Amino acid sequence: MSTVKYSKVRRSRSLQRARRHLRVRSKVTGSAERLRLVVFRSLKNTEGQLVDDGSGHTILGVSTLAPELRGAPREGKNRKVSHAHAAGKLLAEKAREKGIEKVVFDRGGYRYHGRVKAFAEGAREGGLKF
Repeated sequence: MSTVKYSKVRRSRSLQRARRHLRVRSKVTGSAERLRLVVFRSLKNTEGQLVDDGSGHTILGVSTLAPELRGAPREGKNRKVSHAHAAGKLLAEKAREKGIEKVVFDRGGYRYHGRVKAFAEGAREGGLKF
C-alpha cells in the first residue's frame, strides 16, 4: 500500500478495511493449539474459516451458501443476521467434530456488530471458546 497516496487510501472503503484488517492481524495470530476464526462479509453472504497461521493452512470453512444451511430458518427483522448466526453455529459443530474447541476471533477489519457479531455468537453457542 505504500505506492498508493494516502488520500486515495482514505477514500476507498475496501482499502480502509484492508488497513484495519492488517492492524487486527498484527495483534491476532492463530496457532496449532488455538486456530484463528476469520470472518468475511460480502454484500449477500458471510463466510468463516479456521486458519492455522503456523502452517498457513485453512482447516475448515463454512459459508452461508453451504448446502446444510439451505433449509435453515431465516427469521427475524434481518434475515442475513439470522443466517450468519446459523453459519457460525454450523462452523462450531464441524470444528468440534474435528476436536477443535478454542479459537482466536479475527473480525477481518469489520466492526463487531450485525452479521459479524451474529456469526461469533453462533460459534459460541455451537461450543467454540474465544
